Amino acid sequence: MAPRARCRWCGATPDYVAYHDKEWGVPSRDDRHLFEMLNLEGAQAGLAWITILRKREGYREAFDGFDPALVSLYRNARIERLLKNPGIVRNRAKIEATVLNARATRAVQEEFGSLADYLWNFVGGAPIQNQWTGDGDVPATTVESEQMSRDLLKRGFRFVGPTICYSFMQAVGMVNDHIVTCYRHKQLA
Repeated sequence: MAPRARCRWCGATPDYVAYHDKEWGVPSRDDRHLFEMLNLEGAQAGLAWITILRKREGYREAFDGFDPALVSLYRNARIERLLKNPGIVRNRAKIEATVLNARATRAVQEEFGSLADYLWNFVGGAPIQNQWTGDGDVPATTVESEQMSRDLLKRGFRFVGPTICYSFMQAVGMVNDHIVTCYRHKQLA
């Protein structure tokens, strides 16, 4: 039996393959998952995604399962403890951003009913179905990710530049960026 054709970015690393096959590009409308992924994408800035992927359980433990209601209550003492936690990337700006993002998420939930309703508006409520033929065709940003970034920043979110927003959109299935020869493209179309 021939191996499945996949997007080249996942290579043969088991962690990447599992993430690609089971999660990347699957539409999510779960607020906690969306909050988690937005912050993990931000934590990845300047690092390899595999670093964050391998620390994901550490992040979940450190940030109360990415419950925005709980994380929004963190104060300086908690941030200082997180800076000593080897299970996450110990970067003050990124840790503080997660707390600020939790507070901004709570405000968005109050205004829009859910983080999902707010975020999915940037793609008209349904995944954008791209038809890329190679990994090199996939852009780093789009008009939608630029709009999302601007609005998130205006609302007090941090580590949400247009490239991070586009990576987030790919991860949570707002766009189907599996290349057309990847077996997951058709499954998620």
